[in-house]
Amino acid sequence: MNLPMPENQSPGDSAPRQLGRAALAEQELRLMSALVLLLGLGLFLALPFVLSIGSVVFLPLVTAVLLTILLSPLADGLARFGLPNVLASLGALAVFLGVLLLALALILQPALALFDAIPEIAGRVGQRFGELRDEFAWLAVANEELAQIMGDTGAREVVLATPSLLEEIAFATPSVLLEVLIMFLMAFFMIEARVRMRRHLLFDRASFGSSVKAARVMREVQDRVAAYIMTVGLINAGIGVAVALGAWALGVDAPIMWGGLAMILNFIPYVGPLAMTALLALFGIGTAETVWLGLIPAAAYVGLHTVEANVVTPSILGARFTMSPVMILIALSYFTWIWGVPGALLSVPILLTLTALFDHIGRPNLVGFVFGEPLFTGDTAQHAPDDSLTG
Repeated sequence: MNLPMPENQSPGDSAPRQLGRAALAEQELRLMSALVLLLGLGLFLALPFVLSIGSVVFLPLVTAVLLTILLSPLADGLARFGLPNVLASLGALAVFLGVLLLALALILQPALALFDAIPEIAGRVGQRFGELRDEFAWLAVANEELAQIMGDTGAREVVLATPSLLEEIAFATPSVLLEVLIMFLMAFFMIEARVRMRRHLLFDRASFGSSVKAARVMREVQDRVAAYIMTVGLINAGIGVAVALGAWALGVDAPIMWGGLAMILNFIPYVGPLAMTALLALFGIGTAETVWLGLIPAAAYVGLHTVEANVVTPSILGARFTMSPVMILIALSYFTWIWGVPGALLSVPILLTLTALFDHIGRPNLVGFVFGEPLFTGDTAQHAPDDSLTG
């Protein structure tokens, strides 16, 4: 049955009106995408200054959230054995503290034994570099001749007095202890409140679909981050054992210390292995008879890390935890800039958490937005009114 059309509307007007409304909806979506992009860019640029100034608050908070994600499965497992929620939360945190203190003891105790030998090692390193400088003295002569040709007379060197290392440690210790205490208190209360938080996410939603989505997002983030940290921790522990055995076989002093350092530094992508290689090279040069013999431990570690990074870790983690090296380096530099060494250790878990969230919430189409596509992809026709219902 055909309905009569209005007198002032011709049959050919429906299609142009529908196209016009679709174009208007697309323009509105693109304007909204531009606003979201500008707000996100402003937040990305302003966030480092806010987080850096308020590091006493934000650094313990972020660390406590990651510890809650990591230790909640352990607390759930302890609760299944009949422990009360408070004791299960405290037990999970105690296990983490025990592992952390054990790792620090493996490093600090041998390091204190080698502390007295540091001046001698530093002197031998300087002697080795002096020998290398003598071998390449012709480069210094060529540099001086080039400077005379270029008319460079040299600049006056200004040396600024800075606090000693012991003074900096003494000034920083109270603040660090306060942040660590706040972090563990936050982590305990967050782990203890995990059951109430899950009930709030599940039952205080407006619809059943949103409750299911919230539960799915929470479970995915928790499983992915906890599985990644545990897997990488086991791999790094294996690296530590291999480095300790290798150092013992090569006759390097304090092999357990080097194994502990290798385990901890391997949590920092790219930068950690480079720092470990530099430390092994300097220590080897300062203790071996020749430079080339001193470089053997560093070369052996480079070979071990190459096998681990290109064969062992990709085969164990698989595609589920694969992240772009560019994003890892951006996150590493970003959070190291904000929080220093703690930010470097937290950068990959934070990136993994954000990746798991964006997988469910939706990732912005940044590249497509530059070429004219909406920031959040979707069928723009769905946003346009349907003339069949409004006509």
